Amino acid sequence: MIVDSHAHYDDKQFDTDRDDVLEKIQQQGVIRVVNPSSNLDSARKCIELSKRFDFLYCTVGIHPHDAKEFSDEAIKTVRELALNNKVVAIGETGLDYHYNFSPSEIQKKCFAAHIQLALELKLPLIIHDREAHKDVLDIIKAEKGYDAGGVFHCFSGSVEFAKTVLDMGFYISLGGAVTFKNAKRPVEVAKYVPVDRLLVETDSPYMAPVPYRGKRNHSGYLHEIIQKISEIRNTDFDVIAEATALNADKLFGLEL
Repeated sequence: MIVDSHAHYDDKQFDTDRDDVLEKIQQQGVIRVVNPSSNLDSARKCIELSKRFDFLYCTVGIHPHDAKEFSDEAIKTVRELALNNKVVAIGETGLDYHYNFSPSEIQKKCFAAHIQLALELKLPLIIHDREAHKDVLDIIKAEKGYDAGGVFHCFSGSVEFAKTVLDMGFYISLGGAVTFKNAKRPVEVAKYVPVDRLLVETDSPYMAPVPYRGKRNHSGYLHEIIQKISEIRNTDFDVIAEATALNADKLFGLEL
C-alpha cells in the first residue's frame, strides 16, 4: 500500500513507454499517484492521463519556473481545469530562487493567485519552495494560504523551518534526497516530522533515490525512499508505507 504524492508522468521522458511504466508501478504496490502539472499544457495532459488510469490523480497550476506565463487569463484557465473531478489540488506553485527561470516578482504574483484559487475552490496546495523560505512563508501568511492547507513537496528546509510549516498545518513530503550519501537536513527532518504529517514522493522522472541516482525515476523506487525513512525512524517499512499512504489520501481526498 504505497502512494506517490508527487510524480510527473506527463513529462516527455516518459513519451516512449509511459503506459508500460504506469502498468509496472501498479504491480510494485503503488496504489495511487498524484501527478502535479507545471503549466497549462501540462495540466491538460495530466487530466487526460488521469482519465485513462484510475489510480492516477492530478493537480493544476503554474510552476514557478513557468510563472512568466502567468496572467489573469491563465489563472482563469487554471480555475476551469481545476473543476475536473480527477483534480485534487492546486499546483505545483510557489517560488524557486535557485534557477530564477521566471522573475521573482512574477513568481510572487503567480503564487498569491494560486493560493486565492485554492481557497476559493477549497483545494489543498502543492508548494514548491527552493531557496525562498522567507518569501514563501510571507506570501502564505499574507494570503492566508494556511486555510487551504497542503504540502511542501520535496522539502528542503531545516528542522526549524519544518516546525514552522507544521505549525501552519501543512504536510511535509520527502523524496529521493533523503537517501543521498551526504544528506543531512532531509535525514533530520525525516526523524522529526510526526508520522501523521509525512508524505513520500518520487518527483519522477527527477530525483531518483540511491542506488538509482542519475537514472530516470519512477514510483516503483518509492520502496527505497520508504525503506530509508523507516531506518532513520527505527520502525517497520509497512508502518511508514501505510501512514504516508493514508496521509496522502486524507490530504487529497482520495479513495480510502
